[in-house]
Amino acid sequence: MSYEQLAYVYDQLMADAPYDSWIEFLCKEMDRFQAPGRRVLDLACGTGELSIRLLKQGFEVTGVDMSEDMLAVAAEKAGEEGLSFPLFQQDMSQLDGLPSYDIVTIFCDSLNYLESSEAVKQTFSGIYRHLNPNGLLLFDVHSTYQMDHVFLDQTFTWNEDKIAYIWNSFQGEEPYSIEHDLTFFVLDENSGQYNRIEEFHKQRTYSVHDIEHWLVTAGFDVLSITADFTGESPEATSQRIFFTCRKK
Repeated sequence: MSYEQLAYVYDQLMADAPYDSWIEFLCKEMDRFQAPGRRVLDLACGTGELSIRLLKQGFEVTGVDMSEDMLAVAAEKAGEEGLSFPLFQQDMSQLDGLPSYDIVTIFCDSLNYLESSEAVKQTFSGIYRHLNPNGLLLFDVHSTYQMDHVFLDQTFTWNEDKIAYIWNSFQGEEPYSIEHDLTFFVLDENSGQYNRIEEFHKQRTYSVHDIEHWLVTAGFDVLSITADFTGESPEATSQRIFFTCRKK
């Protein structure tokens, strides 16, 4: 997984992503569980779309992402809005040298890009160290149902004037894992030709029980587990699972 070329068309591909719903979830949970402040660490911030929206709502935001290109796009977008915020290139499982925050977010199933349970556990431990007392961790992951019944052996396509893709999903080597083989065709407006971009991504998820156990082991109180932006408990066919946790 590189995101080196994909970073520059990512926002076009994510134009319909539910950013407003993620922010609504964050605001509701921080009020419901009394977050100690509005200082947010946005892990896997990508092109900064969520971070910038939070900045506009008065949050103090820091963004972290593994991709240098994603961070470059985020900085450029913020500058175009007359905004700026700290951006760091780090692996979320190896957080280091950052201050403490009131809220940490990992949205858009970004935790599923960690390829081992140990990396997930290290991420939870690192977040715990970087949270203020009573600080909140909010994140979502793909459900095991999503991996085994929605993604598995499926082909997804999308075609618009300036960009198209073919997305094939296959069973990964580990339980509840998927390998995504993506091919994008992006219009170069200067030449009138389409550039081909190929990306290979892996995602892996875990049972709700396992994730909850790792959170508790890391020192968190698990305050809420819901599904699909509904605020209701997960069901057998739920596709996106949300966790709200508090540092003890």
